Amino acid sequence: MDRIIEKKRWPPKKIAGYALAVVLIGLVTYFIAFADNSSKLNVETQKTTIASVSQGSFQEFIPVDGTVHPIKTIMIPAVEGGTVDQKYLEGGKPVRQGDLILKLTNNRLVLDFMNQETLMNDLINNLQSSKLSLQQNKFNLRRRLTTLDAQVDAAKDVYERNISLYEAKAVSQQEFFGFRREYERLKAERAIELESQKFEENNARQQIAQLETTIARTSRNLQMMEDNLKNLYIKAPISGQLSSIQVELGTPVQPGQVIGQIDDLSGFKVKAELDQHYVSRVFAGQQGSFTYNGQTYPLEISLVYSEVTNGRFPVDMKFIGRVPESIRRGQTLQIRLQLSDPAPAVLLPRGGFYQSTGGAWAYVLDETGKVAAKRNIRLGRQNPEYYEVLEGLKPGEQVIVSSYDAFNDKDKLELR
Repeated sequence: MDRIIEKKRWPPKKIAGYALAVVLIGLVTYFIAFADNSSKLNVETQKTTIASVSQGSFQEFIPVDGTVHPIKTIMIPAVEGGTVDQKYLEGGKPVRQGDLILKLTNNRLVLDFMNQETLMNDLINNLQSSKLSLQQNKFNLRRRLTTLDAQVDAAKDVYERNISLYEAKAVSQQEFFGFRREYERLKAERAIELESQKFEENNARQQIAQLETTIARTSRNLQMMEDNLKNLYIKAPISGQLSSIQVELGTPVQPGQVIGQIDDLSGFKVKAELDQHYVSRVFAGQQGSFTYNGQTYPLEISLVYSEVTNGRFPVDMKFIGRVPESIRRGQTLQIRLQLSDPAPAVLLPRGGFYQSTGGAWAYVLDETGKVAAKRNIRLGRQNPEYYEVLEGLKPGEQVIVSSYDAFNDKDKLELR
């Protein structure tokens, strides 16, 4: 007889199906909850630049190109105009103070000097004549006074002798009054002669004083004109090197025209031009340095020019201590101009990544050195070599510092 077969509630196939479903759900849950879903990119290591974060001393500085100049350059102007008659020295020659460089000719100056000299001689002759005339007048006065004195004495004697005779009625009144009038007339004539001679003498002395003043003024003018003639001989104002002469024989030269320059080679200075961005951060006394033949030499800003031209302003720098022996005028130096004092800091070498991230994040390698992940960072000041790290990086960590343009903003980079 047939036996009823009881149907199983959990057949093996059903159990296997449920088990497979549970496993699949578990795997999906795991990948959702724990799997790494970040975007990745495979990168060849040799196409990146990796730098280590370090602890060190940070100093803000800027690179500056400086040019070596003589410590002093003296321009040589022509005080007087003229035509170049002789040229004694060429540019590039060493000179001593007072050495003759050029001779100019100026016929107008020579003629004016001769006329002034003639005028001076005429004035001197007039002065001598006036002095001689004054002396002769003095002699004539003494001669006339001697004659008048004799006449006055004689008239006085006659007048006084006739007083008693007049009183004795021996001489008439008319005759007596005649003696008295003659005596009074001679006294008055003597007084007038003295006054006239005094006036003539004062007038002569005034003329002599005026002549002497004119002669003194003319003498000064003559001396100035003589100095102008001497200025036609252009000499070296200082010892040094005659760096250039800008005229040739026969060249007309105007008064005040610069005809050359002399460099004082007793020392050197460095001229540099800086971007106007730094105009408020640069001042006299600021330090800098340059490397020459393997040695570092310090510099100091001695003068900051206030004028800004084409977005740049110049500065003068002086050497502190010794100057390199083989340095030459016109040589270019690579200068590190300090903008701050050294201070301890975490340092990250500069690189092209900054243009991609603005310093807000960077790819930092893990301990294996095979994976680099994005990390938020914060950078502070910078110089041509380093960034100052404020947050996000520790000394010893490695960072990709080359450009990120080819990484398409991936979360992680796998290095091969």
